[in-house]
Amino acid sequence: MNIAIDIRSLTEKKRTGVGEYTYQFLDTTFSSDHTNQYFLFYNSFQDVSDHIPKWEQENVHYVISHWPSKLFNLFVWMGVIKLDRFIEKKLEALDFRLQITSIHSFLSPNINFISLNPKTKFILTIHDLSFEYFKDCYSLKRRLWHKFVNPRKLCQRADEIIVPSENTKRDVIREYKIDAGKVSIEHPRLSFTFYEQRTTNDEQVKLKYNLPDKYILFLGTIEPRKNILSLIEAFKNSELGTMSYELIIAGAKGWKYKDILEAIEKTPSVRYLGYVDKDDKIDLYKMASLFVYPSFYEGFGLPVLEAMYCGTSVIASNRSSLMEVADGGAYLVNPHNVDEIARAIVSLA
Repeated sequence: MNIAIDIRSLTEKKRTGVGEYTYQFLDTTFSSDHTNQYFLFYNSFQDVSDHIPKWEQENVHYVISHWPSKLFNLFVWMGVIKLDRFIEKKLEALDFRLQITSIHSFLSPNINFISLNPKTKFILTIHDLSFEYFKDCYSLKRRLWHKFVNPRKLCQRADEIIVPSENTKRDVIREYKIDAGKVSIEHPRLSFTFYEQRTTNDEQVKLKYNLPDKYILFLGTIEPRKNILSLIEAFKNSELGTMSYELIIAGAKGWKYKDILEAIEKTPSVRYLGYVDKDDKIDLYKMASLFVYPSFYEGFGLPVLEAMYCGTSVIASNRSSLMEVADGGAYLVNPHNVDEIARAIVSLA
């Protein structure tokens, strides 16, 4: 079978949740399947080849185009470009040795601009529906992007939808009126980094980030949905800053993050580390006094699982999929109640 896979989520240098999910999913698939032919497609006007994972299995092939993204997405949105046929033509132009006649299935590990021929099976991964329920947490640019991508239409076109949790499955079925039979749950797995022997150790990571002996950790994309402003306020109210604790906030910048960074700068004993190298994440979790993840909404909430795996005490919100992920292993709080978050921090500290 000839399977095309959209890897546009892997073109960014700093790999966030969706990119990490895509990488782990594909790495696991390619290590076990040596029969099907996989065609990994991405489009980028810039040279992003350094960011793209290199799989060397004989049945894994790369299909690359260098259109300006806005123009490419416009043509896909208009239906002028059908991605499956586009990939087939690229292979024909390369005089591809397997003499591909057609793409049988197209897998998209995330929502994006997608247009396919009706005959091609379409498998879509939906990570969450935060863009439907928390529109105010997104910039105008991101809201317009979701409007034109039209996740509802993608779900209705999809032959199969993969989601990370029971909660997201319920959301997709309810919000888009999708038949439950075509929605399947595949829980994300921890990065292989968590199982590999690392070259760094606690002291190296501590020196690298100038970490204190006692700190409370948040790790995730810096955006309003993660409820970081309430966490900062709760830490301030806990008065743990006067007891040599610091609140360490780490993660890539998402959108609408300026107010969050301003609050960090204005609050004593609160620091922002920026994006953290994946090799350092484990030690950052392990050395933390506790991990706090008061997000308003998550499709899964992988950082909660990562912190629990590292043996760190976790505080998480009692919303969406986080109760499902924690499964009794975390202190759950109402993310809208700053005092409740503060009491939980004091209690666990």
